[in-house]
Amino acid sequence: MNVYLTFDIEIWCNDWTELDQRFPASYERYVYGHSSQGDFALPATLQMLQRHGLRGVFFVEPLFSARFGRQYLETIVSMIRSAGQDVQLHLHPEWTDEIRPALLADVSRKRQHLIHYSLDEQTALIRFAKHTLEAAGAPPVTAFRAGSYAANQASYLALQRNSILIDSSLNEIDAASGTDIPNPASYLTRREIEGVTSYPVTVFRDGLGRLRPAQVGACSFAEMRAALLAAETSGCQHFVIVSHNFEMLKPASSEPDHVVVRRFEQLCGFLAAHSQRFTVGSFAVAPPAGASPVQRESRPRVGAWATAVRLAEQAWRRLA
Repeated sequence: MNVYLTFDIEIWCNDWTELDQRFPASYERYVYGHSSQGDFALPATLQMLQRHGLRGVFFVEPLFSARFGRQYLETIVSMIRSAGQDVQLHLHPEWTDEIRPALLADVSRKRQHLIHYSLDEQTALIRFAKHTLEAAGAPPVTAFRAGSYAANQASYLALQRNSILIDSSLNEIDAASGTDIPNPASYLTRREIEGVTSYPVTVFRDGLGRLRPAQVGACSFAEMRAALLAAETSGCQHFVIVSHNFEMLKPASSEPDHVVVRRFEQLCGFLAAHSQRFTVGSFAVAPPAGASPVQRESRPRVGAWATAVRLAEQAWRRLA
């Protein structure tokens, strides 16, 4: 089974006021996560992958750099590439109205999601973001993830226009994801949309019967391990895991969240130890044109004990 360890790399100032004053500290937190115990943002993520011999897909958001300067984006790209990891494109269009000169004719208001833009606007934004990321040292972009998973049918046409033929935006439990794309049941597997091959984020059913994304910060390692094994046993061919550059940090802090740190370390160790069952790869190579989707796959399910571990971890984190 192909496993994709994907990371959304983004910078936020936690408010849209006083951006220039907020940015330096925000950049330090989101990129490095300096603390007395080490740097638990990008550095720790890259070190763990290297230690276990794994390759991840780092979807990097570049629009923030059009507001603050390309050198900040160059630093991020250099860190990821120097670690031998895959750099691809992430896009949060919330930055659009903060950039001068204006990227679009209408920047009179903040539009949060890519789905709030027309096909031509999405095409222009993706083109600009792709060029910005590549100019900062990234190799030619072949894969994309929309911010907040907010892609629609027009997004895939815009990607095709920009020769980006792989996408990993669809997430069936996010209300803004795939709002007008037919057959949501096909979120279970790879599929082709407007000539673009889509690899949806994996969603499993937890021990309480609820849908849950395969996200490092959102489920216990026991759940992730059980979901991986269930998916592989049932014949699934692709399993997409999500994380972020700030996911191993405590909220609004640069201190490490040791529960999530331990989860990620355990996940990396498990995948490395079972490399004959799980091929951890990247989206660096586009699939051949017209690649057909694999057969429909079943949804992974995990047991009650694995979910109980997460609930216990959540209770401990709140008390801590």
